[in-house]
Amino acid sequence: MLELLTLNDGAVAVDQETLNALDASLKGAVHLKGSAEYDDARTIWNGMVDRHPGFVIRALGPHDVQKAVNFVRDGGLVMSVKSGGHQIAGHAVADGTVLLDLSQMRSVDVDPMNKTARVEPGALLGDVDRETQAHALIVPSGINSTTGIAGLTLGGGFGWTTRKFGMTIDSLLSVEVVTADGSIVTASATSHPDLFWAIRGGGGNFGVITSFEFQLHSLGPEVLSGLIVHPIEEASGLLAEVTKIADNAPDELTVWSVMRKAPPLPFLTEDWHGREVLILAACYAGPMDEGEAAMAGLRGLGNPIVDVISPHPFVGWQAAFDPLLAAGARNYWKSHDFAALSSDAIATLLEGIATLPDPACEVFIAHVGGEMARVGAGETAYPERSSHFIMNVHTRWEDPAKDDECIAWARTLYDRMKPYSTGSAYVNFMPEDEADHMAGAYGENGDKLSLIKGKYDPDNLFRINHNILPT
Repeated sequence: MLELLTLNDGAVAVDQETLNALDASLKGAVHLKGSAEYDDARTIWNGMVDRHPGFVIRALGPHDVQKAVNFVRDGGLVMSVKSGGHQIAGHAVADGTVLLDLSQMRSVDVDPMNKTARVEPGALLGDVDRETQAHALIVPSGINSTTGIAGLTLGGGFGWTTRKFGMTIDSLLSVEVVTADGSIVTASATSHPDLFWAIRGGGGNFGVITSFEFQLHSLGPEVLSGLIVHPIEEASGLLAEVTKIADNAPDELTVWSVMRKAPPLPFLTEDWHGREVLILAACYAGPMDEGEAAMAGLRGLGNPIVDVISPHPFVGWQAAFDPLLAAGARNYWKSHDFAALSSDAIATLLEGIATLPDPACEVFIAHVGGEMARVGAGETAYPERSSHFIMNVHTRWEDPAKDDECIAWARTLYDRMKPYSTGSAYVNFMPEDEADHMAGAYGENGDKLSLIKGKYDPDNLFRINHNILPT
């Protein structure tokens, strides 16, 4: 007998015969503690998350997802859902619950004639990029190839091509979703439009997505991209200049600023390894000759240690930061949005960089806007559409003994940067302990999201997430 958590936070026993019957009804399988499949399913990207579900349902299609949802609902149980398993908060896994694992559903089917792709929820960005780039097409997405397409999309999704093509949700045409009552429905602009609105930024609160249909955009197979590395001592003046360049850049140009101790990159001489640096990461989503002209001002700033901007395969650029973001390390993130970066904000930020608690820790400032900012705040659940800067205090380390020190550093810097922020937040960067920040994540869209949650999930079956309460 297994003791499983119930919706009223009690426990209920599930016998082996019941689990055997559930297993026999699936194309996938039920996996119990002690099996390799169980341990694989409960392991996610953030090494801080070490939780033990009661058992795992590894789904291989919409029917399996439907069976899982019905089983959990009818039993009054609690369910978490794992797709790519990359979310910082670790909501994919919870102790004593049913873990619905979608990680084996990874197909990506591209229709190059219509420039569309249908993508299963377990696919990673690398899966999507490889298949779409075979046709010189892309889905606007994130910057790490091991990120899951599902979580990225449901939270909004931004990256190197957001300014040119919009957020990931802006290219979403439809989704197939299993709702809390076990129905399999298609949500789009013409079918269940309220559900489609909520899914575009509202996270996994409204159902389990079994496939995404995306509009694709022409780009690649190469882009002008790369890094410019400067000494941190020059960062104050350089960041002020970079913000001006970013604010006036063409939509095709994206520039992000990263502050950290220099890793042992092959193009950096050994004497720079481990020293604080400012890294400007840039990508031009357009013709190479136009990119050279658009990046001239950026490349002319200061006296860089190295400039390695050149044509790169888009698939390679999307995976360029993978070695610094490998699975298994301990991670804790804090995030703010800024309408602008004032001199005081930059000074405060650099004071934090001077006290980095671990060589793997960094802060990056992403600039978004362009096409993303031409979508109204109420057109999707994700509301913060203005041109702005997004800070991620990306705290990362290996030794569990450093947990308190690293988390305290992130929280301190977050608190010190709060006076300069807009108060809004990107839900995909929010750690588990930020439930009080949900109002900032959704702003004036929050009430509408609660009403739609009440329509499709009145009993809050899908609650192991950044939860939106039903009304």
